[in-house]
Amino acid sequence: MSKENKKNEYVAVGGQALMEGIMMKGPEGMAVSLRLPDGTIETQMKDFVSVRKKVKLLNIPIIRGVVSFIESMISGYKLLMESAEKTALDDMEAEDESKLDKWISEHFGPKMMAVIGFISAVLGIGISFVLFMYLPSLLFDLTNKYLAHGAIDMWRAVFEGIIRVILFVVYMALVARMKEIRRVYMYHGAEHKTIFCFEHGKELTVDNIREMKRFHPRCGTSFIFVTIILSILISSVVSIVFPALTANRLIWMITKILMLPVIMGVGFEFIQLAGKYPNKFTRLLSAPGLLMQRITTVEPTDDIIEVAIEAMKACLTGEVPEKKEEAEETDAEASEENS
Repeated sequence: MSKENKKNEYVAVGGQALMEGIMMKGPEGMAVSLRLPDGTIETQMKDFVSVRKKVKLLNIPIIRGVVSFIESMISGYKLLMESAEKTALDDMEAEDESKLDKWISEHFGPKMMAVIGFISAVLGIGISFVLFMYLPSLLFDLTNKYLAHGAIDMWRAVFEGIIRVILFVVYMALVARMKEIRRVYMYHGAEHKTIFCFEHGKELTVDNIREMKRFHPRCGTSFIFVTIILSILISSVVSIVFPALTANRLIWMITKILMLPVIMGVGFEFIQLAGKYPNKFTRLLSAPGLLMQRITTVEPTDDIIEVAIEAMKACLTGEVPEKKEEAEETDAEASEENS
């Protein structure tokens, strides 16, 4: 078997789609590659040392999943905001900036804008809580009281889990219709295909990557579905063993919040195992998440794949390449004609 087609030993490589870019995290660190408005690709190595390496207690199975999730949320949000700022065209920013934004920036400076960004993030978390935690519980109570007349008490966890899945799928499908988000989903697809290409031991070229699948079992989308399935199973057991907890909606929601770290921790361990040891069982549980990736990933164009390649190479070697022009061949031909 040739070296090119020999599969690499398991190496934990993950990534995240950004605005006109990709973050890849590998053995040599975290790399971010962005396609800038002038057509060049900018690649930077980001300083990131997980707290799990500093505190051994946090590297225990289950606990490490919770820590990893929190770190990913924080760093992911920062990188997403940074990529949005770097890849936005100056004239577009001037046109899109509202009078209120200009007034706030002029009178209070960037600190107030940062506060507004924080408030927006908090509101986003609040909306997510209402949609995926409070609303399913409310719908169950109304259905059980007025339609089932208390006959489906024991099915609360299953009912809420199904509603949560439906809301999540509808929400993601609606978001995918936005032009800007579709571009992000194309970078998401490129991220998966590039990781698959590396895992199959093939050379990181546009042609090789284009042939790869865009649905990866270690994706965050799969993680969300696994946690939903686990939440249904664990919540069902808790509601059967401690039925009094489900009698009050507020107490039940608090109970589910307290169970979240355990559910996320178990889900993290499963996703890691599914990527490292694919078999019928892991494929079965990963199937819903892989199906959902038909919404959250889109087949990328070649220029997007080029960005993914730069990010992957950097996170594997720790070396940052020089900026690459979007159309090097065109520039070369133009120089030849001028000469």
